[in-house]
Amino acid sequence: MTSRNVFLSALVGAWLLLWQTGATAQAPGAAGAVASAADATGAKAAQIKRGEYVARLGDCVACHTAPQGQPMAGGLELKTPFGALYSTNITPDRETGIGNYSFEQFDRAVREGVAADGHNLYSAMPYPSYAKLTDQDMRDLYVYLMEGQAPVRAANKPSEMKWPFSMRWGLALWNWAFLDKTPFQPDQSKDAAWNRGAYLVQGAGHCGACHTPRGLGFQEKAMSQAGTGGKFYLAGETVEVWRAPSLRNLWTVPDTVQMLKTGQNRFGSVSGNMVEVIHHSTQYFSDADLTAVATYLKSLPPGADEVPMPAAPGGEAGGTAAAVPAKLFTTRGGLGYVQFCVDCHRQDGSGVPGIFPPLANNASVASANPATLLHVTLTGWKTAQTAAHPRVYTMPAFARLSDQEIAEILSFVRQGWGNNAGPITASEVKKVRAELTPKVDASPFETPRLAAMLERPNSDQLVRGMRLHLETKDLLPQNVGNQLNCTSCHLNAGTVADGSPFVGVSAFFPGYAARAGRVITLEDRINGCFLRSMNGKPIPVASGDMQAMVAYFDWMKGQTKPEDKVAGRGVGKIDPKIKPNVENGKKVYAEQCAVCHGKDGEGLTAAGGRFIYPPLWGEQSFNIGAGMARTYTAAAFVKRNMPIGMHEKFPLGQGGLSDQDAVDVAEYFSHQPRPDFAPKAKDWPKDPKPADARY
Repeated sequence: MTSRNVFLSALVGAWLLLWQTGATAQAPGAAGAVASAADATGAKAAQIKRGEYVARLGDCVACHTAPQGQPMAGGLELKTPFGALYSTNITPDRETGIGNYSFEQFDRAVREGVAADGHNLYSAMPYPSYAKLTDQDMRDLYVYLMEGQAPVRAANKPSEMKWPFSMRWGLALWNWAFLDKTPFQPDQSKDAAWNRGAYLVQGAGHCGACHTPRGLGFQEKAMSQAGTGGKFYLAGETVEVWRAPSLRNLWTVPDTVQMLKTGQNRFGSVSGNMVEVIHHSTQYFSDADLTAVATYLKSLPPGADEVPMPAAPGGEAGGTAAAVPAKLFTTRGGLGYVQFCVDCHRQDGSGVPGIFPPLANNASVASANPATLLHVTLTGWKTAQTAAHPRVYTMPAFARLSDQEIAEILSFVRQGWGNNAGPITASEVKKVRAELTPKVDASPFETPRLAAMLERPNSDQLVRGMRLHLETKDLLPQNVGNQLNCTSCHLNAGTVADGSPFVGVSAFFPGYAARAGRVITLEDRINGCFLRSMNGKPIPVASGDMQAMVAYFDWMKGQTKPEDKVAGRGVGKIDPKIKPNVENGKKVYAEQCAVCHGKDGEGLTAAGGRFIYPPLWGEQSFNIGAGMARTYTAAAFVKRNMPIGMHEKFPLGQGGLSDQDAVDVAEYFSHQPRPDFAPKAKDWPKDPKPADARY
């Protein structure tokens, strides 16, 4: 049977590892050789290069390289429902690899699944697809594997298949029933690009190994689009709790080329095993081959029950007007989305182009089979590392939320922005979670849940207070003088530890404030932010909006008492003895911050000009009176909260810089030009100023 999950993932990783090792064959011949010898050397080098490309097309390294192992030396565990297999050493080592294989033996193993000693290979090795390779590609691949890489002595591990699948004689019957040894036959009615694409998809790319449904014998129901079973080819299959989607009638050819080249396009980004496929294999395809593959896939008619590919992405990032679902602030799922998803995927589901994928008109989100969506949510996600997008962004695993919470949020996502997909139940989440355990951290995540506001009698006021933090600029334009919202600093609407959370805060007011030199109220503290961080005007204390903001804080207080210690309160501390290096800070900013906040601190905007992430300096940023304008306050915040999407820390993948880098980058951006603060002379009238105060 075929390990239909593992092989696609394995095949992706192989080529990049090979390429990175720089294992290059030394061509025969020496300096000063006669012309014929030089010609032979050049011909051999060219063949090795062609073979290397064939290996890239087939992504050999992915399966034939163990974690932390030598490229092509085998040892990768391939899990199947019937036991474990281990990939073999295909370096030219004569004792443990394929160094003694003749071309005929190699060809038979790759295209017919029979090893040199005559034993049958399990079809986890996708030889039914490789059977379509041309003789020339096979010879080039053989020369590359034999002469283009160094031998590695690494003994092969025996398989651990359960009885009766451990008896390989049954594989001969499987081959008799399902293996078609016929090489690829061009369709004379199609052009060269279509035929090249068909050859790559059906053969070396072995796309059907994951994307074609399986039959009772675990065989692919079709190996091409031809014949009565052709409708099944690439029609989608579930593999290791991932949904390998239908590849039939994909997006436009340029969109598919972009996805295969970069791992993302305007509709979404790859996930699961395809991250490695892009990383190790398809990003290295020639432009002509990428176009050929996309042309072939686009030509395949969609299945009867397939969700059609969208014509254009939704949301502001897609260039259309924002479409915020009506249920965003009125349902548990919507408020769960606001709390845990909006910072990256935005209220209109548009995501952040080049960083976080859109959820509006996203095929994986709207799929009738939500396996991929559930898998990503429970285990996390990362972007494919490519030449076009060398920085990897992550989404942490959300398994720390309850099954019910995840079901509510994903149901909201699947029914919002025109996705029109069915809801997800808690039992579905529980089932997938059980299949993935113990791969996921399921420890409870303790923080107030915005969805719980709906249970309170003043829920409308609480939701208004929360929205005033989330959408401050839009809802209070007369009071906000720049492009910031409260949630620019108070992450996830003030619910993230060390992200200046609101949890328990109102219990400590009224309280003495050194900056004011007196006891201040919570309303005073809120207006202090409007004057400094927002560079704006105070809200009238008796106004409904101020009362709503205070109500939201009071709800966040819970059972906190003034004498209590609240874990994660504020932004933490950082050693003020660390001396900043501004030049390093400028470098850290360019590498870690500019992608969201702009090369010159101008912020990041959507196609319509609306700000996604705020400016860090300039007239539209916070003024010199803000805490973030002070080096060590900003450094403490950055250390624990920026950048987001950097690793797997729940809930935002936030933080990760060293203390020194945090101080350096904070010194750099906090001292860039920004608005003055006119009432600054009144600050710290009694107490010493902080050492890093700007005035």
